[in-house]
Amino acid sequence: MRDTINILFEITKLRITIFVTITTVFGYIAATNSIDAGLILPTIGILLLACGSAALNHYQERNSDARMERTKNRPIPAGKISAKSVLKIALTLVLIGSILLFLGSGILPLCFGLLNLLWYNSVYTPLKKISPLAIVPGSLVGAIPPIVGWLAGGGYLFDPQIILISFFFFIWQIPHFWLLLMILDKDYQQAGFPTLTQIFSRQQLGRITFIWIIATGVTGLLIPLFQISHNQFINYSLFIAALWLAFKSINLLQQTQEVIAFRFAFRSINYFALFVVLVVSIDKLFVS
Repeated sequence: MRDTINILFEITKLRITIFVTITTVFGYIAATNSIDAGLILPTIGILLLACGSAALNHYQERNSDARMERTKNRPIPAGKISAKSVLKIALTLVLIGSILLFLGSGILPLCFGLLNLLWYNSVYTPLKKISPLAIVPGSLVGAIPPIVGWLAGGGYLFDPQIILISFFFFIWQIPHFWLLLMILDKDYQQAGFPTLTQIFSRQQLGRITFIWIIATGVTGLLIPLFQISHNQFINYSLFIAALWLAFKSINLLQQTQEVIAFRFAFRSINYFALFVVLVVSIDKLFVS
């Protein structure tokens, strides 16, 4: 039983899918200024959809996973579960998740949830085998979940607030993916994936990634201007957090980048995104 649970946790990439769920909840809170029963079905639905998408990704990349040191022990290449079984699990999760999302929030949020799945599995996953710049269009998968939550909460699709929130997660996702691929560059080369180092030097990559990180911080600072947060303490906190993010990433501008610099920047930008979700949610729930 423990082995089965571990396999399920791994093929559904829970660390990633939980964050997708968090940003969906964030979108709902931003739309409603509350946490209520209306959040339950959309949250479970998007979690299952994301888990199904992750399992489908395991199925799609089973051959390349077997060639990478980091992924060769994943369930399919390690022989812990058959590819056919993973595909069945993926389709079951997608079906149940879609039903729950539709029952909880209607057709429009479901359409965006399925769009996210299709974009990740049908656009980004095959595209990253062709171009290392697949990260840029692939970052759309970070922008859609808060829209699902916003729509589930009754928000207007073209409201400037959700456009800014979605844009923030889109911008954040680019350096998030970029830094991750820089950390795992040798693994991706071993598996035959095109890598960023084939286009840029590590010095160039450090500078470009730093610019994307600064863009993420600046986008976070637009939150008060769009009236998403109102409390001055929250707004000052966002400003201080953006400065902290820039400071923690400054090592990327050094002439010689080491993997540790990319690791620190990767953690810092993820902490920043979580901090934005936390403080804006506090503002929406307890201050506004």
